[in-house]
Amino acid sequence: MTTANEIAERYRAFAGQEASPSSPHYAALANAVADDPELCGRIAALPARCHQPALFLAAVRFATGSIPVDGPDLLGRASTAWEAVSGTMRARSTQTNEPGRCAALLPALQDLPQPLALIEVGASAGLCLLLDRYRYEYRGVRTASLGAGDCRLDCELRPGAPIPRWIPDIAWRAGLDRNPLDVTDERDMRWLRCLVWPDMPARAERLERARSLAEADPPHVRSGDLVGDLPALLAEAPAAATPVVVHSAVLAYVDAERARAFVATVRDAGAVRIGLEAPMASPASDGPGGTASAGFRWGSALVLDRDGERLASCAHHGGWLGPPHE
Repeated sequence: MTTANEIAERYRAFAGQEASPSSPHYAALANAVADDPELCGRIAALPARCHQPALFLAAVRFATGSIPVDGPDLLGRASTAWEAVSGTMRARSTQTNEPGRCAALLPALQDLPQPLALIEVGASAGLCLLLDRYRYEYRGVRTASLGAGDCRLDCELRPGAPIPRWIPDIAWRAGLDRNPLDVTDERDMRWLRCLVWPDMPARAERLERARSLAEADPPHVRSGDLVGDLPALLAEAPAAATPVVVHSAVLAYVDAERARAFVATVRDAGAVRIGLEAPMASPASDGPGGTASAGFRWGSALVLDRDGERLASCAHHGGWLGPPHE
């Protein structure tokens, strides 16, 4: 059983290694949790999947209506609204649906036979299924403007990064998630907003623009498992289209055996698999798979791979794209 001390260590590691570079506010809140033995004990008593700092912080926001202003405010809210906070943690998960990752996925789709039948596992609300409907602005060692629309995705191209050249032709698309979110459901969208960290206004604006685009033609995301239910979904794809299965920040939450089964399922179906995963969980590494537990670290970048071949490294939310081993 996880102890309060282990929770405290995990929250301190989250504050120092994951939150502080991009969200000092969340780093301060996580350190406040780590310094409160009673709260750490309450979190430790929850199921292991509820121990994630990002899940707890989002749940406090969701249950109490806003971002805590500081550590004492957070601790007070967690104490008075614990039933609502813990209930949210049990019912929901960190289904961050970051459309910015599409800017990193795009290069992996360039040289595939068109059109594509696109399937995303761990699709959340399906915003990454709409990658052909966004506007892309690449800058850095090369510049490129691709696509159109009100949702603009900015990405820095670093030396050695693959260069996207066009928007793929997507003839059919569908998503799979154990708990799909609905872009037309306000509670689901409020949860997605709570998953966007403070100090990241551009991400929050991007989410709203993507949501507005998706509401006009909501992506189809069905409830299902990435191993057991994927073959049936693949069978629905048009025969004339190249089947492509994409996943981003999913395999960290799947044990190694199931991650390998997922990779084999895609391969056996004759589909192309494209992943954006942490180095410890990427099929292009020694993995795949890795439980997002106390010992798991996301690292500084995600690995873009296609069928096991490293194509690039990228920022967690698609802000930059670099060479395979940056």
